[in-house]
Amino acid sequence: MAIEQTILLAVAPSEDNLLHLKNINPKYKPFKCNINTFTIDLPEASGPEWYKYFLCGIKGILEHIAPQNPKGMAVVLSGNIPPASGLSSSSAVVSASVLCCAFLHNVPLVKQTLATVSADCERYIGTQGGGMDQAIAFLAKQGTAQFIEWNPLKATPVHLPNNAVFVIANSLSEANKAATSDFNQRVVECRLACRFLAKKMQLNWRDIWRFADLQKALNYSLEEMETLTNTYLTQLVYTRQELLEMFEMERDDFVENLLTANTRQSEVFKLRQRALHVFQESIRVKTFVEVAQSPTDGTIHLMKKLMRQSHESLRSLYECSHPNLDQLVELSDKLGVGARLTGAGWGGCIVALCDGVDQSLQYIDYLKDAYYADLAQAQGRNLEEVVFATSPQRGAEIYLEKSGVIG
Repeated sequence: MAIEQTILLAVAPSEDNLLHLKNINPKYKPFKCNINTFTIDLPEASGPEWYKYFLCGIKGILEHIAPQNPKGMAVVLSGNIPPASGLSSSSAVVSASVLCCAFLHNVPLVKQTLATVSADCERYIGTQGGGMDQAIAFLAKQGTAQFIEWNPLKATPVHLPNNAVFVIANSLSEANKAATSDFNQRVVECRLACRFLAKKMQLNWRDIWRFADLQKALNYSLEEMETLTNTYLTQLVYTRQELLEMFEMERDDFVENLLTANTRQSEVFKLRQRALHVFQESIRVKTFVEVAQSPTDGTIHLMKKLMRQSHESLRSLYECSHPNLDQLVELSDKLGVGARLTGAGWGGCIVALCDGVDQSLQYIDYLKDAYYADLAQAQGRNLEEVVFATSPQRGAEIYLEKSGVIG
């Protein structure tokens, strides 16, 4: 679901073929470049500059629509999504830039297309994401969660119980997924696991690198995919040499075609754990939707349980949690609140499901005392911006001023 926090752009066409970018937060320096000739360098260890996410969106949509004369633009950006918090601030910037550029070039605004282009765009900065953040940015509807499916991309409303209240709690441990190889390492391990299983099943493994495509080729249920993983991916760790022998590949071929730029030094890979997480998590998502579609008095309790199981899998199988996230989830357990990390992990936020407004208020007060009171990063912060209740909101929109400027 989309949350209440936003990225806002004020945009106007520019006649000088330049892209003028300004962030109202003085922490982020302005940037200017030629709309026809700019480049995007892979980020340094400290992570990419804020404007590079905007450039990703511009580059992606311009390549998609291929206008004869790309238009320059002047853009002022504002937002209240905490950066590096797991709330998709970077994906929101990418998606917003795709939308405004498409609009200025009079491109038909098909949400599914914009979401797909936005998902592809972030790869220009080196992040191999799956596209879920960008999909919900465009397809979200107020008042409901969305069940996202791919090939083709579509969203199905999932109506939550009336008394369901979500709370976002920021661990205040920042996690910039573009600054390290951790995020892409998991993506690579999933793709290797998929190809490993495809080869074991005597399929054309070079062309099958997504679990969904493998499942479709085999015509297996999710439960059967989990069994397949347990049958063939028996080792806790696979070395590069073992995979070279299994795939019958030369080292250069393996590095060039199966790894990403920032994972080329990796020598060990956890294929079993990553595959088990993906299939078990998909089963949990399916169960969550089924529970929502057939509500009973115990619906929220079951949803809480599924969220808690999800976090445990992210912690132990996908290994993308953080001690502070685990602490927040364990504190949630004490109040009977179901919680999991959200976003890429390695820091950022948890999302928690409460049974009613009263429990959500009690939960927020409890976290302020039990977690934030003694946390150095929380001192001097407005905790209303750090831990807060939210509800499903609508996705990206365009507002037109009478002057012709869009915002």
